[in-house]
Amino acid sequence: MGCTCPVCTSPDARDRRLRTSALLETDGGRRILIDCGPDFRRQMLSLPFRRLDAVLLTHEHYDHVGGLDDLRPFSVFGNVDVYAEDYCATHLEQRIPYCFVTHKYPGVPQISLHRIRFHEPFSVGGVEVVPFRVMHGRLPIVGYRIGPLAYITDMKTLPDEELPYLAGVKTLVVNGLRREPHPSHQSIGEAVAFARRLGSPRTFLVHMSHGAGLHAGAQALLPPDVTLAYDGLSVEL
Repeated sequence: MGCTCPVCTSPDARDRRLRTSALLETDGGRRILIDCGPDFRRQMLSLPFRRLDAVLLTHEHYDHVGGLDDLRPFSVFGNVDVYAEDYCATHLEQRIPYCFVTHKYPGVPQISLHRIRFHEPFSVGGVEVVPFRVMHGRLPIVGYRIGPLAYITDMKTLPDEELPYLAGVKTLVVNGLRREPHPSHQSIGEAVAFARRLGSPRTFLVHMSHGAGLHAGAQALLPPDVTLAYDGLSVEL
């Protein structure tokens, strides 16, 4: 907001970077949202209005949970199942307590909050989800493995003991904030190196700031198997 750099004033739609989120749709019609940031409403308006089977949260920072109140319309399909680790869940109960009290006022989003544990798989309509540990600087947060997909955001490092949970990943989604180093996020170079470490056949970079540069120029500098993601990108798994 207020920035006049070449990225923020670019006419290329791929340079209009909203807060990072992803929507996974299965062949069986299940819909799983990963993170629900302040741009959630805008991101969902152009998509078919259907049930959300789960919302998976990576951590409690506002750019990843600030859209939870906009789950209100989806309550018409029943309670929305939101999954978070203990630390994140506790923060949510403190920040939006009206969603979790026993007697809610009319119109409040109907959220069922599930506390997850690392390395303990859980099922969303038959889809197995495995949470694993990621370090956002010094803050422990969550990454998710869903079949051949690994979704990681806001990572700076990954503990070595988490590597087995990423074995054989076919599609890696991982954060690459900008070209220069950052104390709590991977740079684009660090993200590419991480993908090489895992041996992922294809990688999509997310959570870029304007420090990543223009989409077209930044993409031209990446290896063929690494793609700079953009808002509205659809990927077949």
